[in-house]
Amino acid sequence: MHDLRALLRTYAGRGAQPPAVILDSRTLQSTPTSGARAGYDGAKVHAAVDTLGHLLALTVTPADAQDRAQVVDLAAQVQQVTGQHVTLDYVVRGYTGTAPAAGAAHGIHLEVVKHTEAKRGFVLLPRRWVVERSVAWAARFRRLARDYECLAPTLAGLHCLAFVCLMLPHALAATAGGTS
Repeated sequence: MHDLRALLRTYAGRGAQPPAVILDSRTLQSTPTSGARAGYDGAKVHAAVDTLGHLLALTVTPADAQDRAQVVDLAAQVQQVTGQHVTLDYVVRGYTGTAPAAGAAHGIHLEVVKHTEAKRGFVLLPRRWVVERSVAWAARFRRLARDYECLAPTLAGLHCLAFVCLMLPHALAATAGGTS
């Protein structure tokens, strides 16, 4: 998956490894098969995507887990995947608190993207729309619409598979010299 992502970044005229990522989470409604995460909200999927919206790292926790507690794990996964190239994470306020120190431990500066004070109607937040779009892409897969899985690693694996399915047409167009 990560070689495919690097190919697409190169094809788009970017470096193979991103200098910045965006973190966000989404909550999935559970089903009776959700195992220990069962309840109304079963799982929370924390994702790190590059600036093009391609998945870099993912963790699955129960829905009541704090976002800020996942920064260390996500930052470590991102740095492992990118070879220590990421220096900046765009996050929402839910990832603040002790998170800046956790990100700094991995050489990553966390920048909080805040809502404007005088918000009227829909406001496009810088860099946040990329991860929201990626979350919407994943939600298009029926198996990821709810938490049907007993094991968290299975749910994480299905997210990775979904992103590979989303990237493949673009990669085929890139290698064939066409446009996507």
